Amino acid sequence: MRGVVFTGNSRLELAQFPDPEPGPGEVVVAMKASGMCGSDLKFYRPPPGAAFAALGLKDGGQIIAGHEPAGVVAALGKDVQSFRVGDRVMVYHYQGCSYCSSCRTGYVQMCENGATVFGVSGHGGHADYMKVPAATLIHLPDELSFATGAAISCGTGTAYAALLRIAVGARDTIAVIGLGPVGQAAVQLASAMGARVIAVDVAADRVARASLFGADAAVDASTHDAVEEIRKWSGGRGVTRAIDTSGTAAGRLTAVRACAPWGQVVLVGEGGEMTLEVSRDILRKQLTIVGSYTFSNAGQADCTRFIADHGVDVDLLFTDRWALDQAEEAYQAFDKQAGGKGVFVI
Repeated sequence: MRGVVFTGNSRLELAQFPDPEPGPGEVVVAMKASGMCGSDLKFYRPPPGAAFAALGLKDGGQIIAGHEPAGVVAALGKDVQSFRVGDRVMVYHYQGCSYCSSCRTGYVQMCENGATVFGVSGHGGHADYMKVPAATLIHLPDELSFATGAAISCGTGTAYAALLRIAVGARDTIAVIGLGPVGQAAVQLASAMGARVIAVDVAADRVARASLFGADAAVDASTHDAVEEIRKWSGGRGVTRAIDTSGTAAGRLTAVRACAPWGQVVLVGEGGEMTLEVSRDILRKQLTIVGSYTFSNAGQADCTRFIADHGVDVDLLFTDRWALDQAEEAYQAFDKQAGGKGVFVI
């Protein structure tokens, strides 16, 4: 079978691998969609092995990329009882020890003995087939596309979990800072939860598309003071909730300073730092700031059901669809970080 391997220095290879065979408790999934995520670029751009060293991981050699997999069960190993050949599924892209307290709560990415991350330290979904433990699979409802399933498997699921961390509801106003695919998903989901949404980015094209995802207002932070515009939109008080998906110091500061007293902020974007004036920005506003790191396996299933029940059009996130043999062109385009989300359709 074919599989995409990042070889470093913004290069990749469409390599050949043996077709996988499932062992006990394992399943082989025939890939139908595999999403492209901004975190892929941490492994695509640097020199060979540099990303693994920075993360304290052992370089596993030829690892198939892609941690947003969705497809159809193609083969079952011994003792697999919860799935059948032909089932539509997503893959929860972490595998842990199954025994530590984090694994037992479903937050396998926080495994105390070290989690395997499919697409990073274990073979991922940018391939014809993917072999995984049956316990990592989540049923994909018939009414949702495979591309939607791929998005839920990382970016959209991450946005959903973050919004739950700050209990977004119909009485809220929320500022979404950063309108990459995770931010776009946050706009969609917060709107479906009943909140009024103002979206912020420094890229004019992403600001222009914000209303497609349900934003009530949008701000181009490259030409306007985002905090001032958010306060105007919210009647001078500030928003009750804010989420930063940009991962930038400026974006995080905007999220904090745009909040009203007793507001809640959730930080999603990885990396970097933030500097706050503690008294003004946090204490005297009684502000709550939390971090949110992807989602649990049960959370992925919950997100899937929410999207199906509320008719959220996740496919709107995708602006580029590629075949596997277009992988080099796909990542060259994706590396520009313009527009929306990309996905391999297999």
